[in-house]
Amino acid sequence: MTDLPRLQLLECVLEAVSVGTVVLDRQHRIVLWNKWMSRHSGWDLHRAVGADLFALLPELRGGRVQAAVTQALENNFSSLLSQTLNRSPFPLFSNPAAQARGERMQQAVAVTPLALPGVERHCLIQLTDVSMAAGREKLLREQTELLRMQTFSDGLTGVANRRAFDVAIDREVRRAKRNGSMVSLLMIDIDYFKPYNDHYGHQQGDQCLIQVSSALQALLQRSVDMLARYGGEEFAVILPDNDGQQAMHMARTLHARIEALALPHESAPGPVKHVTVSIGVATLAAGRHGEVAALIGAADHALYAAKRQGRNGIVAAPDELI
Repeated sequence: MTDLPRLQLLECVLEAVSVGTVVLDRQHRIVLWNKWMSRHSGWDLHRAVGADLFALLPELRGGRVQAAVTQALENNFSSLLSQTLNRSPFPLFSNPAAQARGERMQQAVAVTPLALPGVERHCLIQLTDVSMAAGREKLLREQTELLRMQTFSDGLTGVANRRAFDVAIDREVRRAKRNGSMVSLLMIDIDYFKPYNDHYGHQQGDQCLIQVSSALQALLQRSVDMLARYGGEEFAVILPDNDGQQAMHMARTLHARIEALALPHESAPGPVKHVTVSIGVATLAAGRHGEVAALIGAADHALYAAKRQGRNGIVAAPDELI
């Protein structure tokens, strides 16, 4: 094959590849600009070739692309631009509709020095459309986040589930012991929930759980506080850096909020015919070395004491249980 057919073949290849190809001389003048670049930039071959790249596309001046070109031409260094830091450095668009929206193509950009015998150094810029890959990556991140939420959220109420609670209480107890701080735990149980379910049906029972959890969650103002569905009709509230007095105040606030809901409960024994809760409170005080199991056990003990005393009340666990 003679040199002419080889050059023609090379030109055909450059025009056919789905990669933007730009070659610059030492003065940053464009000596090669393929059809892919024309199609996605709006600059045709005749307007681009011979122009200074940074005059044609002034937004590239002073940025990472110009630095990479300088490194290639002056120091013979190749560069691959970080897609995280340089997602869309060139004003390139997948189609006219995307251009009208101002939605740039996400790009992978490689800058490579070209050294030919008897010719001053040039540099090659290759641009690849990675929008689809970036879209897949975004979708994967979203799916991962959704899976994480499903893994640590209760499917019915949307609050943290038992798995999330176990992780959080272990973390907060270890942090409290390490820092000499405190952590309180509330165990909350909806009173006479089985009779409620039997009387109103499971669908209404689910609505009751949703309403109660939503009311409890709305009162937790700090990001560090956690409401979790501990199991069935039982909820737990973790209160980092809360002493016993603060925890009791929060318990009374939560108790009053459920009272204020006034959810009818006609099947409840006794004179109170609306949904109520019993709450057990336990606090790991500063400087104490109790374990997670002891804190949970103390809160549970207090909860059952509240239920034995007739329900619809609050009991704090004695310090010696932790």
